[in-house]
Amino acid sequence: MGAAAFAAYDYSSFLKSPLTAENKSFELHINQGDTIRGVAQKLSDAELLSRPLWWELYARYTGSARSIKTGEYPLSTSVTPVELLDQLQIGKQKQFAFTILEGWNIWQLRDALSSHDVLVQTMQDVADEDVMRFIGADDGHPEGQFLPDTYHFPKGTTDAQFLLRAHQMLKAKLAEVWESKQENLPVSSPYEVMVMASIIEKETSVEAEREIISGVIAGRLKKGMRLQMDPTVIYGIGKQFNGNITRKDLQTKTPYNTYKIDGLPPTPIAMSSARSLEAAVNPADTKALYFVADGTGGHVFNETVEEHNKAVRKFILKKK
Repeated sequence: MGAAAFAAYDYSSFLKSPLTAENKSFELHINQGDTIRGVAQKLSDAELLSRPLWWELYARYTGSARSIKTGEYPLSTSVTPVELLDQLQIGKQKQFAFTILEGWNIWQLRDALSSHDVLVQTMQDVADEDVMRFIGADDGHPEGQFLPDTYHFPKGTTDAQFLLRAHQMLKAKLAEVWESKQENLPVSSPYEVMVMASIIEKETSVEAEREIISGVIAGRLKKGMRLQMDPTVIYGIGKQFNGNITRKDLQTKTPYNTYKIDGLPPTPIAMSSARSLEAAVNPADTKALYFVADGTGGHVFNETVEEHNKAVRKFILKKK
């Protein structure tokens, strides 16, 4: 009886005491397939768990042994064994980050994902046209389907899981802006908003210009004018684009050459930021139908082709 009483006291005291007297940080790695006994042994080998058997028995008794999550856990030795087990169930793993940049196209996104040293690579042999189906999203073209942002995730996350999350974020934002769209917007679906937003994203990085560019695009669409936007031409050229648009490029008809096609291109041409999506559904009330880069990162906007041509001559000469 005395031995049983001592064991009960030791068990209770152990569960309520910090792992070590010295407060320091450590990182616990729990891999797929690790058992509660294996985790207890890891902690014991690191001299962080003085009674691995007590910890294992407590985890099994409470049912916690079946719910610990894999990952990397930054922990403090000031926690008690009970608190440690709670953290392993909640899954507060070490988080890693990946940023989808505004204006990236699908090729740039996939190149960056493939070189990430934490994401589990599963899509090396998946063609672009199969990306959406592979990640478990709606079928279709992957361009523009992922919201630019910085995402955090635990070790063990796959590239497909990451993309599905970024796609779901895009869908949520798109649904939100579609609900707040202006009346008489010259687009008929959220997807066309995405296309329009991608052009805005590639045409300007100046925050105050997004709605104005949107207004120009909307104005041209309403009047039946071709968009004549260089970024769409560049996207149509694809990976072969060398940094210069030639006269031949402008005259070559592709599905994305808005000098040659009417209306919007068939898909987005880039990943659009939340701000560009917002601007696409709330274009500025402007009569401007033309714009040209002013050499400082912004643009000069004009209502008539005559004014536009003057601006083009001015800023081309200025560059020279």
